[in-house]
Amino acid sequence: MTASGFVRSRVGGLPRAFWALWAGTLVNRLGTMVEPYLAFYLAGVRHMPVTSIGLVLALLGAGSLVAQFAGGVLADRIGRRATLALGTGLTAAAMIVLGAVSSIPVLVAMVFLLGLTIDMYRPASSALLADLVSPAERTRAYGLLFWAINLGFAIAMVSGGALARLGYSWLFWTDAATGVAFGLLVWFAVPETRPQARDDQPAGSMREVFRDRVMVAYVAIGLAYMFVYAQVNSTMSLAMRQQGLSPAGYGLAMAVNGVGIVIVQPLVVNRLQVYDRGRVLAAGCATVGLGFGALTFASSVPEYAAATLVWTLGEIMFSAVASSVIADLAPAHLRGRYNGLWGVAWSGGAMLAPLLGTRLLAVGRPALWLSCAVLCAGVAAGQLWLGPAIRGRSAQALRDPGGQATLTVPESELQSTCGYSAGAVQADAGA
Repeated sequence: MTASGFVRSRVGGLPRAFWALWAGTLVNRLGTMVEPYLAFYLAGVRHMPVTSIGLVLALLGAGSLVAQFAGGVLADRIGRRATLALGTGLTAAAMIVLGAVSSIPVLVAMVFLLGLTIDMYRPASSALLADLVSPAERTRAYGLLFWAINLGFAIAMVSGGALARLGYSWLFWTDAATGVAFGLLVWFAVPETRPQARDDQPAGSMREVFRDRVMVAYVAIGLAYMFVYAQVNSTMSLAMRQQGLSPAGYGLAMAVNGVGIVIVQPLVVNRLQVYDRGRVLAAGCATVGLGFGALTFASSVPEYAAATLVWTLGEIMFSAVASSVIADLAPAHLRGRYNGLWGVAWSGGAMLAPLLGTRLLAVGRPALWLSCAVLCAGVAAGQLWLGPAIRGRSAQALRDPGGQATLTVPESELQSTCGYSAGAVQADAGA
């Protein structure tokens, strides 16, 4: 295959509105500095003990749980674009205030308020992609979005470490500015795509989502995976600090994650589409566990970077297909809520990771990292167990046109802004 053919096979054929979402996501992630460096900030600037930091970071995760639920409901009720703009704007305001306060009680309260807004946009973003992109192209589109997230993250981790040396206030302002830019770009460049239920369909509620046993089981397995993955933003930085490694060293080790994804993910995403998704998810979880287990033996930045590269390979496998499963399971008019519940797995893991991870770290680094490895092995087994049910639901969704919904976007707007016809989107919604 020629170089131009390789590029076309990875990026060709997707609507223009998707690329606006992709660009906004990249800009947003270029400024994602507060969350990964928050533990360093609390320890180095606010002089909090490790166990207290765990509680504060757990509050961030608790707020994020509410944000995911609220964002999912709002995405289905007021629209994807409005929810995304609202979430990013509120997050920017919370970032600026958090960076300015000095009182510890007020700081703790602001961390919780930041959690209430920081992930509100995520269900809307995922639902927006599912609305815009046909079922056959969703895995590729989610893979490209994942690639943008990690390209931005790799740059943010290196630049964030450098900015932290100048003063942590730079991190808060940069994070806020890029979030606002993301919201504005989507608001002006992406049309509203929220489907409406047919006249013979109920409007939908979270109760319907919780009655979906396959979805609930998938979320529970995802929660366990995220508990391990979220150690990256909590205990991994603290473990490195215990060993005398600097914030810049943590940033360099974590940049391996972003750079590895940027290089490897475009090479494998099309190949992963042809394999059974349950097995891909299981292999990804097992590899993540191997990488976190290897952190037991790390004591220098290069050793942390090497272990990070291992779990990065697993993350690529998992993330390449995880979101496309949600798009297959969700009825079109409930995509926001389904993505909100999936986001709860990520937020729940982010809440539990520092709360329990710091306790394990207090016992010793081997206790933490080996526990992560064992938990990932269980998650891999769970993905294999759930795989047949997911395959059945995906096949049913392709056969059954009963989920088709009517979009609120005029056909002329879709064609001019997205390069995607209303009929094609309605067929997509039916899948």
